[in-house]
Amino acid sequence: MVTDGSPYQGYLYAYPHKTAYRQLDPRPALADVWSREQTEALFLYVHLPFCEMRCGFCNLFTRSNAPAEQVTAYLAQLRRQAVQVADALGERAGFARAAFGGGTPTYLSADELTELFEIATGTMGVSLPGVPLSVETSPATATPDRLAVLAAYGTTRVSMGVQSFLDAEARAAGRPQRRTEVEQALGAIRDAAVPILNVDLIYGIDGQTAATWAQSLTAALEWSPEELYLYPLYVRPLTGLGRRAHTRDDWDVQRQSLYQQAVETLTAAGYRQESMRQFRRADVADPDGPDYCCQDDGMVGLGCGARSYTTQLHYSFDYAVSVPQVRAVLDDYLSRPAGDFAWAEFGFALDDAEQRRRWLLKSLLRAVGVDEAAYLARFGSLPAQDFPQLAELTDRGLATDGGLRLTAAGLARSDAIGPWLVSGAVRRAMDGYVLQ
Repeated sequence: MVTDGSPYQGYLYAYPHKTAYRQLDPRPALADVWSREQTEALFLYVHLPFCEMRCGFCNLFTRSNAPAEQVTAYLAQLRRQAVQVADALGERAGFARAAFGGGTPTYLSADELTELFEIATGTMGVSLPGVPLSVETSPATATPDRLAVLAAYGTTRVSMGVQSFLDAEARAAGRPQRRTEVEQALGAIRDAAVPILNVDLIYGIDGQTAATWAQSLTAALEWSPEELYLYPLYVRPLTGLGRRAHTRDDWDVQRQSLYQQAVETLTAAGYRQESMRQFRRADVADPDGPDYCCQDDGMVGLGCGARSYTTQLHYSFDYAVSVPQVRAVLDDYLSRPAGDFAWAEFGFALDDAEQRRRWLLKSLLRAVGVDEAAYLARFGSLPAQDFPQLAELTDRGLATDGGLRLTAAGLARSDAIGPWLVSGAVRRAMDGYVLQ
């Protein structure tokens, strides 16, 4: 049952998860993969696998303090990959959105960021300025010279992981930083006049209380960010925190309590809840077209940690978390001949049933819920016909509208509802993956 066990089963930020991917044999050519897709309004995602430090909670594909020569080599290889991908997409391809993530894209110097933008615009053909662009940054790298480059290319959204405004909590989460540095970075972002500032915060940190959580929320609200993302802390294998003993009987209760506190605080401050994690200031208009999301169909990924999504195939390079394996995958990426980038190597093929499930999950875990008419137009059936288990959500008070829209209680349990709806095939593939 969906209410069995912890409300924190896992963050379903992509479906299927990358641990369900397997080596594709034979490798399909990208030109064939994309030939059946609508490519006039694609989403470009560029992955930079570098950070100035690796946070204790981080299980992303990233390397800290990479040598300068490796960064230089990565940008050169990224350009070679972009040439191959652009050729596979063909002349009719166009981009409606873009995002630079990682890692920390602003780990790059201002000159290196300019080179990155030239790859996106000159090689891939993205209109910058011109289309919405989101870029991730960190307190240590959100410097005026870097932000000036972002602004010059029309960056519309900058997202910064603060996690906590209290120095002691930041250290407890494995992210040593000073609040003065955080405030200075936020000031620099506001001075750069980027339209949307997003601030990430984490709740459930060791030693965090309702009072200290209130301090972080208040400190964030003083900057009036257009968006806030609030993440429950997870302690995952092969991460810094995962190597420490971490057992707390009251952890689920604490995270649920801090979550409810945040919902009340942000609602009172004039924010509307878009999902369990996302809150948008009420006076900020919804974005034109789909909301920012780097897991949409029609996403073209560049870089060794990027994924690409077509209707029927999700693909990427190999996946790793541990420091040695991340470096091995990065070294492999840097050593490849240019021609290798014309093929998809690791991936997951989505049949009709998985496409339906992906649509459902991407919609259901948002506050607006599932658009039944759009689902019917796409698949020729109703969600309740394909997923009769949705009735359980209604029976348990977790959803309304026949299970198509989560209640407040349902949103709070999103990290249990998402995994509950994962298909057996995807679950078996994830369970069979050996994390490295």
